[in-house]
Amino acid sequence: MPVLCDSQIRELVTIEPYSPAEKRQGRISYGVSSYGYDVRVGSRFKIFTPTPRHGNVAVVDPKRFSDEMMVEVDVDNAGGHDTDSDSRYVIIPPNSFALCETVEYIEVPRDVLVLCVGKSTYARCGLIVNVTPLEPEWRGKVTLEISNTTPLPARVYANEGIAQLVFLKADMVCEKSYADKAGKYQDQEGLTLPKVD
Repeated sequence: MPVLCDSQIRELVTIEPYSPAEKRQGRISYGVSSYGYDVRVGSRFKIFTPTPRHGNVAVVDPKRFSDEMMVEVDVDNAGGHDTDSDSRYVIIPPNSFALCETVEYIEVPRDVLVLCVGKSTYARCGLIVNVTPLEPEWRGKVTLEISNTTPLPARVYANEGIAQLVFLKADMVCEKSYADKAGKYQDQEGLTLPKVD
């Protein structure tokens, strides 16, 4: 399975908005790279808050996930503001996590599988990004999970780089794509909570 290079990513993969490789002073990098594409985190976040509800301790259950366990923050309206760099950010509590969405909309070709890895700038601060692979013919904005593994609050800057997508081109086209299966996360328009069909 070869990895797509920068020119192949530009030609074969739909990424909107698409950003070229360039230095952006004071920003966490994003855009196409030699063999990947660094996506940006958007401005909407849902931050996990393990607060007891109605006298009971909340339990995280993927089959019965409750929106009550999350606090929604729109950085453009209520987030923090870094006056030194004119950047907006959200703060993820210690040992907690947040769900968020990418700025970019992605359309994966039928013969490509996409892996997502966190950027080293955040990883070196104890923030880990997790995304399952984007399957062939998946479309939408990517929902990302950011874990703060530190005992301290951590900043995540909106509209700046958060993770890198690596595009693996298959030797053969799959028999059944994500679109063929009508996957439950197909065409998600942004931050999407877990669901079970």
